[in-house]
Amino acid sequence: MPVDVHRIQLENRVFEGENNVYLLDGDITTLIDVGIATTETRAELEAGLDEVGITLSSIDQILLTHWHADHTGLAGEIQDLSGATVRAHTDDAGIIAAGSDSTKRRKIRQRRLEEWGVPAAKQDELLSFLDRFNGIGGEPVDVDTVSHGETISVGDVELTVMHLPGHTAGHVGYQCENKNSHFAFVGDVILPEYTPNIGGADLRVESPIKTYLDSLDQLSKAEFDYLWSGHRARIVDPADRVDTIRTHHIERTQRLYDVLTEQGTTDVWRISAALFGEVDTIHILHGPGEAFAHLMYLVEAGVAERVDKNSKTEATDAEHGQQYQLVDPVAVDTDDIETLFVETKY
Repeated sequence: MPVDVHRIQLENRVFEGENNVYLLDGDITTLIDVGIATTETRAELEAGLDEVGITLSSIDQILLTHWHADHTGLAGEIQDLSGATVRAHTDDAGIIAAGSDSTKRRKIRQRRLEEWGVPAAKQDELLSFLDRFNGIGGEPVDVDTVSHGETISVGDVELTVMHLPGHTAGHVGYQCENKNSHFAFVGDVILPEYTPNIGGADLRVESPIKTYLDSLDQLSKAEFDYLWSGHRARIVDPADRVDTIRTHHIERTQRLYDVLTEQGTTDVWRISAALFGEVDTIHILHGPGEAFAHLMYLVEAGVAERVDKNSKTEATDAEHGQQYQLVDPVAVDTDDIETLFVETKY
């Protein structure tokens, strides 16, 4: 028996506008993602479920795409009400289980901000913003871990877990064959109108751009009919959207190369300013994070390098972060940069 899929849109006043929650109404009543932990969001979710005769107490399982609070926040409350099994990838499960910002994550973030050269006043602004909304991660939750290739029953239909790291280390999609369609629920790994942040959204991800592009290629090669994303509308031409996002990252890498050419030896904060201008709130993390991700792509390709603080090439003063420069600062064009993006895992 096929499973009915209902999209419930929840207002998100903290991050990226509306969030999508998906109800799979079958023998095992399932939610994919749940929204931030606020009274208003919970009321909207309850209203959306009520339209199809479902209550929070009747939820059997919750499948989470990644650890960000706008996708996981209400999981603990729902689990307390219904006893629902909550599932997430091993690499994100620990963060989800804790609910709030951990001391370890704070230390990693602080170190990275200093390495990037983020001014103290901007660091304070970011931390104030994060502290103000720390509660949206919700209550602690018991999480059962899933891994790539694992199947999860939602009744007569099975979902297959796809590990799609990049936006976060443990980001997953859930692919499905239902009513003669091949599709997946993909969270924030691919969005219909803008690109997910890579580099600042999860500081644990190694080689973030390469990792993310591998995930995009995995989606493209799966030849889905459409994708249900974590924000905004359904993606009706996944392959075309993958190509658009891939081109975006090639062009951003080209722009970053140009910034390195213009600035010479520089740090991540100044690169971010050249790419994105003045940033505030969460973008104090996401802006330089995105710049750092593309910079690391050039470093890993041997095109850019970190400058040792003891190098006589250019002194690093205390106000700036780790310094980087081009290995061979010659003019290149987008075609040259594109050659760095040929090989992927899939």
